[in-house]
Amino acid sequence: MATKLEQLLASIDPAKTYDRTFARANTAISSFGMKTGQITDHQEFIEYLTRFFCYVESAILNSSHSEPFDLDHDWDWCRRLLSRLYGSRGTVTAFDMVRTGNEGGLYAVLKAIALRTAEEYADNEIHHRVSDYWDHLKPDEVLPAVHEYLDRYGHLLPSEITENGAASVCGNFFTILKRHPKLLRTLRNVGR
Repeated sequence: MATKLEQLLASIDPAKTYDRTFARANTAISSFGMKTGQITDHQEFIEYLTRFFCYVESAILNSSHSEPFDLDHDWDWCRRLLSRLYGSRGTVTAFDMVRTGNEGGLYAVLKAIALRTAEEYADNEIHHRVSDYWDHLKPDEVLPAVHEYLDRYGHLLPSEITENGAASVCGNFFTILKRHPKLLRTLRNVGR
């Protein structure tokens, strides 16, 4: 029978979190009725990106987003996402790309929105699962779990984390577990 740690790591494996979420985002990109060319009207830009954001979010969550969407509410989420993607002037940068066609234009902005949304939802799912595991871990189970993790994955961790053994890993174990799927995903993508 699998240990609690093995069950957690299996549930947050990148194939079950990132890969599935990114696959749904990519399907949304290709199935969205995408405009060709440029959008030069700012209000049209806002409405189009908001509609796309809602479409992608629904695809990632496997739910249906009933139209009409709430432009003010949903645009606010999209605007914040653009700021995380392109900096404090994210909306201006994205509009400039869409308006001019530079740096990949509309397609590049839509793809960035979709993939970032997918990543954030996968991160949230992983955080929730690790938090649930951590909250149900008894104090006397922490050190054995750390040793179990180090036995299997210690060679993948930076030496500054593992140089003092399980004691130093204990203090960072929650964060290590949250980052575990990204670490595995990076390693799996090396050499592709």
